Formats: sequence, structure tokens, C-alpha cells
Amino acid sequence: MSVYAQFENVQLPRPKRAKYAYSQVEPSICINPKNTNEVIAGTVMNDYYYSLDGGKTWNAKSIKSKYGVNGDPCMLIDTLERYFYFHLSNIKGESLVGGMVSQYTKNIKGRCWKSGRTVANGKYHDKQWVALDPRTNHIYMTWTQFDVYESPRTKDRSNILFSKTEDGRNWSDPVDISYYSGDCLDNDMTAEGAVPAIGPNGEIYVVWARNDSLWFNRSLDDGKTWMEKESYVAEQPHGWVIDIPGLYRCNGLPVTVCDLSDSENKGTIYVNWADQSNGVDNTDIWLISSKDGGKTWSKRIKVNRDNSERHQFLTWMTIDQTNGYLYFVYYDRRNHEDNLKTDVYLAVSKDGGQTIKDYKISESPFKPNPRIFFGDYTNISVHNGVIRPIWTRLHGGRISAWTALINQSDLDK
Repeated sequence: MSVYAQFENVQLPRPKRAKYAYSQVEPSICINPKNTNEVIAGTVMNDYYYSLDGGKTWNAKSIKSKYGVNGDPCMLIDTLERYFYFHLSNIKGESLVGGMVSQYTKNIKGRCWKSGRTVANGKYHDKQWVALDPRTNHIYMTWTQFDVYESPRTKDRSNILFSKTEDGRNWSDPVDISYYSGDCLDNDMTAEGAVPAIGPNGEIYVVWARNDSLWFNRSLDDGKTWMEKESYVAEQPHGWVIDIPGLYRCNGLPVTVCDLSDSENKGTIYVNWADQSNGVDNTDIWLISSKDGGKTWSKRIKVNRDNSERHQFLTWMTIDQTNGYLYFVYYDRRNHEDNLKTDVYLAVSKDGGQTIKDYKISESPFKPNPRIFFGDYTNISVHNGVIRPIWTRLHGGRISAWTALINQSDLDK
């Protein structure tokens, strides 16, 4: 079922000292669970935003790091109310070789950032994401390690690494959790897109893409040991690199979450991604789940509720851990015959994906420009019915970052 509704869209301000032409792509957002009026966000390359009124108004600045900043922002607020900004490194012009960088501040306005990083080994490190165990405040990170980024040599390989921190600054030595390596071309045969999720008892679940398939690994002892070999989860026809008309580039990399709430689906693992199983002119958004710790998986469910045979792409998923509701944000072209004009949609499931409603949440469509880098993902944060998606659009000929002010109570009307 699709619902057409109108929600207030809010444009995030561009930092005054933003020096990159493609600032405000690849946005990440996080609501403070202890105070939903506090929201933080980040965009490429090193831009930081904060709101004290639930996202109605924003302040923006650019951050620095002694390890450099090279994009892929990931935002998190832990149970001590520390505001984290995770990103790639860029040490003396050597991008991607300095390990993964974590920065946090105890002041939401972005003062006095403290830095840490995973141990670097001279190889290339890219596309990190993190998950928090709210019971222990431990943070877990997974990412792709390339022997040599974009190398065509068969001897150069890509693998999925894992590291954790117990104090927010000091990180464990990275562990390779992928038995099967990929190539280094940053394409369908590359092991990429690892997103961790935490189970109710501290289980660590990770899913990533490689070789037209999704793969799963898990640890039941705080990351000390893992399955000997990752297991197959689902097919991803035509791979994770997706061709979308008008877009500089696009991927269908998976997102993983686990239900920690007291809902009937507590402990269920969910995986969300995009692929072209219905044809290269009809990209769709998908969901699967596991109720037994990743041993078996459900059949795939189509998240977007249309029958338009047009593109839906660049999805992200989260879960409201107060009730187990699932939320998805993605770009959608169902309403436009030219298959270029693009809207933003929100999808919601209250019952673990058995039923889904989706809503158009952008106030107006836009057309991307294939000559302008558009980034690789959207993002969304939800807590206790407060829903804050974030996305990039081309606005007035320029890249810009946006959110929408949505509450579950509005959707229930």
C-alpha cells in the first residue's frame, strides 16, 4: 500500500568553510535516544551538523582530524551521550591508507573532538559502518580492506575487517571476518558494504555483498571468534553496482539491523538492499529476515509498494528499538514517465515486514546530473516514533542535504 502525504522538508545549511564542491553527499544522521530534540548529522567530506529542536533548525561546521578526513561519515550517539563522527582517513594526502578514524565530543556543538583510529597496515581501508551495544556501550566497526584500491591484478584482494572499542578511542587489532576474498576493482566482485548489527545478548551480525550475492557472518563472544566461513544469504542479480539513468554511480549494498525491543520480533535480524532481479530497467528495494541468528532466512519481500516497473534505489533501513518498527528511506521514480525525475520515499512496517506502507516524503522531485558526484547512500534515524530521514538532492543546480520532520503519530492518523 502506498500513501501520498506531505511532510515538512528542511534543508541543512552548508558549512561556511566547506571547501569541497561535492559537500553534502553521503549523509548520516542520528537522534539522541535520551533527548530526541538533539539530532546530529554528517556529510562528505568533513561536514558536521547539529540540531537542538528535533531537526527544525540546524547549525553546521567542518571538522578536522589529525588523521585527516576523507568522507564516508557515520554518526552515532552512545549511552554516555558522546557524539561520534566516524570517517575515512587522509594522512598527508594518502587517502584510505591510514585506517578508520573515530572522533567524539561531549558537546553537541562540536567542540573539543577526541580522536582514535583502527590500526593501519599500509593497505587501503574503505566504507566503514558501526553498531553500538547499548548494554555495554561497546562500539563495533566493519569495513572493506583493499590490498591496492582499484587494482586490476588478480593477486590483489578485498576482505571484510572487524574492530571494536570499549572506551570510544582505543580500537582492537582488526580481524578479517571474510573467508572468501573479492577483487579490488570496487565492483560486483569486490567484498563491500559490511554493516554490523547487535543482537539482544550482544551477538554481532554482519552482512556484505560480493559476487552477485549477500554473505553473513556472526560472533557470539564479543568479536573474539567468528564463523569459519561466511554463509550465503541471498542472490543479488546483476550485482551491487547498479546503473541508474542520470546518476553518477549507484550501489545496492546491504544494510543490517536487529530488533532489540520487547516486540514479538525481538532478536530478528533484517537485511535490506536494492537489486535488479526484476530487470535492469526496474530496480527494487528488498527485505529478508532471520529469526534463528542467521541460520535460515525468509523469502525476499519487496519494500516499495508500486507496480510501476521504474527505479527505486539507494536504500537505507533502521529500526525503532522502542517498538520494533522498521523504517526505510530510498529514492523513487514511480511517478515520472521520463524515469529521471526523482522523489524520496519512506516505507514503514510494524510487523517485521509482513505488511508495509510507503509514503512520498519529498516536497518536490529533482533530476540528478550524471556529471555531479551524488554519493553512495541515504540514511535514517528513528527513536520512540520520531523519524528523521536524510538524503541528498540536486537543488538549484547544486547538491544539498535534506531531512523531513515526521512522527509515527502523523502516519497513524
